[in-house]
Amino acid sequence: MVPLPPGTVVLQVLPSLGTGGVERGTVEMVDAIAAAGGTPLVASEGGRLVAAVERAGGRHITLPLATKNPVGIWRNAGRLTALIRAEGVRIVHARSRAPAWSASLAARRTGVPFVTTYHGVYSEDLPGKRRYNAVMARGDRVIAISHYVADLIAARHDADPAHVRVIPRGVDPVLFDPDRVAAPRIARLAEAWRLPDGAPTVMLPARLTRWKGAEVLIDAMARLSYPDVCCVLVGPTQGRERFARSLAAQAHRLGIADRLRLVGQCDDMPAALMLADVVVSTSLDPEGFGRAVIEAQAMARPVIATDHGGAAETVEHGVTGWHVPPGDAAALAAALDAALGLDPAARQAFGAQARASVQAHFTVAAMQAATLDVYRELL
Repeated sequence: MVPLPPGTVVLQVLPSLGTGGVERGTVEMVDAIAAAGGTPLVASEGGRLVAAVERAGGRHITLPLATKNPVGIWRNAGRLTALIRAEGVRIVHARSRAPAWSASLAARRTGVPFVTTYHGVYSEDLPGKRRYNAVMARGDRVIAISHYVADLIAARHDADPAHVRVIPRGVDPVLFDPDRVAAPRIARLAEAWRLPDGAPTVMLPARLTRWKGAEVLIDAMARLSYPDVCCVLVGPTQGRERFARSLAAQAHRLGIADRLRLVGQCDDMPAALMLADVVVSTSLDPEGFGRAVIEAQAMARPVIATDHGGAAETVEHGVTGWHVPPGDAAALAAALDAALGLDPAARQAFGAQARASVQAHFTVAAMQAATLDVYRELL
């Protein structure tokens, strides 16, 4: 890894260090900054990934950065200003909107370059939301996690195109490698999830929330030509037990309740994905990127994804998977029938091409190197 200039201290700010793509990307950059000879700092309210930050060579500073209260944001700007000066920070990298407002003020006060990562398709459903979101497009460099997000930034915000860098999120192809997943790991999950031996499995890895499209998938499952297919929804409920019950009721109405599994959070996604014959991404609204898609592809799984947002950039229709219109259960069922009907040689070819695409375009190492290049530009 090309070293950073001597004395480079990088401060990443985000609301908390729970689970999610923003948090995982933060830890991945801590690892890269430390490996390049820099000093990685992370400021947040804390969470389960604080230990991961420290293992990767970073130091965590606990600050109340999740607040959206204007007074709290102003106070956090003062706290970050003091931190930047005390630690000799040379780059401030904001990964979420409320902390970005505080960080942008602190960076301006201290003359330190300000970087943002525009992680998602932020809603504009309330008055003033576009202005609130705009801070993510005001960095000295703005990292867009897909070309879709870069186009969205251009359409919504008056950002200088010369300051925008498209850096896709990445997956570790060593961690997500089908040849490295031992059979007992797979068998343990299959037993815990009560998967019938030999039954084809369709998997949706996503938080259990309506916009992820689980209802569309269940509707599609009832239309399949293959009667014995199991449908596994993998992801945290995050307090949405009522929605989980409604999905179970939908499956019961459609006569497929015995083939639906809501398994909750899984801490061994490589093994989970090995159980899937097909992985789906059925988001009703466009996603900025969709890391679950490339994780499945790294595990050589064929993927069916809705044809919008960042997922449309990671799945090549007819080569590494299929695109379907969002919310279209009939089209999804047809794509599932096609995927489940592949002969072994065709399935292997789809999987190999999917993994090769990830290795060529969507690795953590590529994301880290490109982000370090952004830091070097500003230093």
